[in-house]
Amino acid sequence: MKKFKLENEPKIESGFKTPDHYFENFSTKVLQQLPKEEPKVISLFQKRKIVIMMVAAILVIALMIPIINTYTTKTKELDSTTLENYLTYQSNMNQYDLISELDSEDINKIKTSVVLEDKTVEDLLSVNSDAENLMIE
Repeated sequence: MKKFKLENEPKIESGFKTPDHYFENFSTKVLQQLPKEEPKVISLFQKRKIVIMMVAAILVIALMIPIINTYTTKTKELDSTTLENYLTYQSNMNQYDLISELDSEDINKIKTSVVLEDKTVEDLLSVNSDAENLMIE
């Protein structure tokens, strides 16, 4: 292989040349070509700020929904049959526990005037074979 000597070979001149005194007046020429009025600048941070505020508002609303929901729900009053069924089947309270908790006012409210004739009582006792158990209770 033949040795390549860069210094000995003829050099090719580039086709580009700068005019004389070009860089001396360059900055003044560029400044003259710039527009006199500055363009209106719209900041990107303003759009980001609006987006961040919207996300924060949505987050606050999402967190407030369960709290608002608990305040606006109407409480349902217990139905007497529901309460009676619960006490009968779900709790371990008996009739004596309930009686011990009643006041004299509650007992007066419970009292009803039921008129039973002697014949209906006799019929009921004759049909029902557990008369002894009913008398014990």
